[in-house]
Amino acid sequence: MNRSPVVIFSLLFLLLCWGYSWVFLKMGLDDSGPFTFAALRTLVAAIFLLCMLPLSKRPFLPLRLRETLALGLVQTALFVGLSQWSLVSGGVGKTAILVFTMPFWVLVFSAFILQERIVGKQWVAVILAAIGLILVLTPWHFMGSLQSQYLALAAGMAWGLSTVMAKRIQHAAPIDVLNLTAWQMLFGSFLLGSVALIVGERPVAWTPQFIGVLSFTGLVATGLGWLVWLFLLQHLSANVAAMSILAVPVIAIIAAAIHYGERPAFVEMIGIALIIGSLWILALIQRSPKEVIIEPP
Repeated sequence: MNRSPVVIFSLLFLLLCWGYSWVFLKMGLDDSGPFTFAALRTLVAAIFLLCMLPLSKRPFLPLRLRETLALGLVQTALFVGLSQWSLVSGGVGKTAILVFTMPFWVLVFSAFILQERIVGKQWVAVILAAIGLILVLTPWHFMGSLQSQYLALAAGMAWGLSTVMAKRIQHAAPIDVLNLTAWQMLFGSFLLGSVALIVGERPVAWTPQFIGVLSFTGLVATGLGWLVWLFLLQHLSANVAAMSILAVPVIAIIAAAIHYGERPAFVEMIGIALIIGSLWILALIQRSPKEVIIEPP
């Protein structure tokens, strides 16, 4: 691992930023509907990243429009929209861990779309994740939060599908990742805004808290955070980068306990441990996280 102080500080900043962003996402719902807030924060992040394109001397206009639009639908509109929706009635910690089942769904979708076989230790991870999901979801308890849990799980599935789509786009022909990310995020924000208008969400209350939350989640967590992630991918090995990200849902769980007093039940804690264990196995055998477009929920 690169032990440069800059790299270590950047990694710690990113993990704390993405982990605590889940608390801010919950706070944003105090003054806005879920789809309106999701549209605004991805729009802010997209504008920030688009401004970075000419500064970094990268092509500004979208490079492959059809593929970028498709990725924006899944990566931003579905993934971010479902994540935010799940927080309306769901707990921060449980939502974060369910969304971060993404690597498990990458395996599943890769098997169907890319014809990549699940082999060896991957099967151990799949089994652990499946058991962990059952224990976290506790489908035998028909409580009001069950809908939010399935929304969070669907968000993880959308994230996994978008990751496979991004891999397929790169395999077809190399494309500038920053350009692709910025434009798909912009298109996705427009789709989220359209959904907000269709369902008739309440107007945004532009309170100081909401402006602060929007600034942090849009500019810092999503915009700046994504640039820091790109920087880290250039200085960390594949395994270290993949395993480091596993700290994000753990930090989210701790932050939820501090700010909202969330305390997972014993069975749920076992499920969370199994899911994190499965993700750890996948991270150990991860070949290239550089193919993954990380967009913090």
